[in-house]
Order: sequence, then structure tokens, then C-alpha cells
Amino acid sequence: MVAEAGVVYQQSLPVVLDIDGDMGLKQENDCDSVYVPTIRSGSYADIGSKKFMEDEHIRIDDLSSQVGSLLELPKPSAFYAVFDGHGGSEAATYVRQNAVKLFFEDENFPQTSEVNSVYVEEVKISMRNAFLQADLALAEDCSISSSSGTTALAALVSGRVLMVANAGDCRAVLCRKGKAIEMSHDHKPVNLPERRRVEESGGVIEGGYLNGELSVTRALGDWCMKRPHGSKSPLISEPEIKQITLTEDDEFLVIGCDGIWDVLSSQEAVSIVKRGLNRHDDPTRCARELVVQALRLEAFDNLTAVVVCFVNVERGDEVAVPLERKRWCSLTPEALRNLRNLMDG
Repeated sequence: MVAEAGVVYQQSLPVVLDIDGDMGLKQENDCDSVYVPTIRSGSYADIGSKKFMEDEHIRIDDLSSQVGSLLELPKPSAFYAVFDGHGGSEAATYVRQNAVKLFFEDENFPQTSEVNSVYVEEVKISMRNAFLQADLALAEDCSISSSSGTTALAALVSGRVLMVANAGDCRAVLCRKGKAIEMSHDHKPVNLPERRRVEESGGVIEGGYLNGELSVTRALGDWCMKRPHGSKSPLISEPEIKQITLTEDDEFLVIGCDGIWDVLSSQEAVSIVKRGLNRHDDPTRCARELVVQALRLEAFDNLTAVVVCFVNVERGDEVAVPLERKRWCSLTPEALRNLRNLMDG
């Protein structure tokens, strides 16, 4: 399933970390030249070896075109999100369908065309509230099973500032000069700070699972595992938020569900995308190549990848990545699954 459009709402067949320190945010008149990223993106998803597709994702390269009548936003403004559902697709679908409303139709969302430290802090507060409000909405909607939940990762580009909010084990990785910079942490029981928080909240880790049931320690929904609103719970929807100021050295952002990261490291994913951009400069093809490589490595989950480019590749100035001289063929994800089933008997 390939997404081509600039705006995609699709089912995919508070801790705040400041990577930059003070971020170096300046008003435009404080410096002679301010870098402004040129944004374009692509996405691809596959059901993998699962019987049902529970991933959802959003891709909006021009956020002003969607909410410009409601908000004054910096330029550029873009929004991306991946939701990896479990216990059914209801929670992930609900959050995807209501994400723009939850994130940007909040009366407290800051309105300004200037990006400074005050604006960034207010946006992060709004992003946190959007996660918490989405979680409560899932509890209140009687049509959604209390056993349905979803991890969530949202990335917002405001001017030259990138903010990533994450609850669960989706991951966002920034490529800076070819090197992977992780913009999120995986919230899993094996993560020592998460394990400590869970145990202090009265939860237990059994066989690598929260309360012996769930492979993540943060998620939206899953109200059958949460205590009443206002009570301390081992499973929380509180997002972890990171921010970074984009520079000319930042090439692209990769966002993926955990199925990608189960079989690929952050640096391996960055290298695959960089190699693809050097060859064909197509973020949609890069997203597909990531998913296909994960399938080749026998990923067993639904697979979703989003690639957000900040620069245009001028291939004449790039060192081409040499390809090995060998004969090979490229199989579609469906062909790979059929071949695997045939080999398994």
C-alpha cells in the first residue's frame, strides 16, 4: 500500500528532552541567513505476516493547508504520525481519524508565525495534552473495546524546529550527515527507567511483558489495564518529547512502527534511505525499500515507514553508493510472503 499524496490519513497496510540544549533559537533579524527546510515525504505500509492490519499513519507536508483557517503557523509547518494498534485496530483508527482535531483544534495551541523558545514550550504542552486527551477519549467511546490500544508517535516541524512526541515503541530517527540521531526512546519493559517506573507504580514485568500481557509500557487506550483516571498506573499515555533545531546537515527523518526496528537498527534504516535517495531521490520508494528489507529479514509484524526529506538531493554533487556486481531480483512484499509460505510447507 503506497501513499503518494502530500496529505495522507491512512490505515497503514511529561518528560521533555532538548537535544540542542538552548536550541539556538533566534529571531530572523538576529542573523543574516536562517536555514529553512524544504519538506517532502513518502510512506509505505504492508500487513506483513499478520492476519489483520492494525497500523495507521498520517502524512501532512503542508499543515497550513489543513488548519490555516484556524491557526497562524510558522512556515514551513508539517505533521506526521504513526499509530501501531494492538488488541484490534479500533484505537489506532480512532486516533488517526481525530488526530488533527486533538492536536491543532485546541484553543490553547499557540498561534504565531515566529518560532522562539516560548512558542516551542507551548507547542510541547499542547502535544502532551493531545496524547492525554486522546487516551481519555478512547476510554469514553463505548464503541471501542477496553482491550484495544495503540502506541503513538507524532512529529511536528515548525519552521526549523523538529519536535517528536512518543508513547510506545514506534521510533523516529533523524539523519544528520549520514549519521542516525534517535528522536525517540522505545518504551518497553526492558528499558530500565521504564521498568523502574512500572514497578514503583505497582506493576510487574513477567517474561518481558507488562503484567505478563503487553510488550510496551506506554500506550493510548488499553483501559482494561489502566487504573481509573487520576490514579497512578503502570501503563501510561504520557509522551516523551524531544526537540532539535534543523540545520543544513539534516537530510531526512525516518518514522517507523516497531516491526521495522525489530529487524533493523536506526543506522541501518538511515543507510538504506540515504542510499535510495542518492539513487532515485524518491521518499516513497525509500519507504517501500525499508519495508521490503524488513520483510526480507523476516519481520513478523505489520510494517509502516514514513520518510520526510528536508533537502533535495543533487545527485551530481553526491558520491554514488557503489552497488555490488551480482545478479539479483526484487520481489514484491506479497511475493516474499508467498515464497516464505511455500518454503515453510
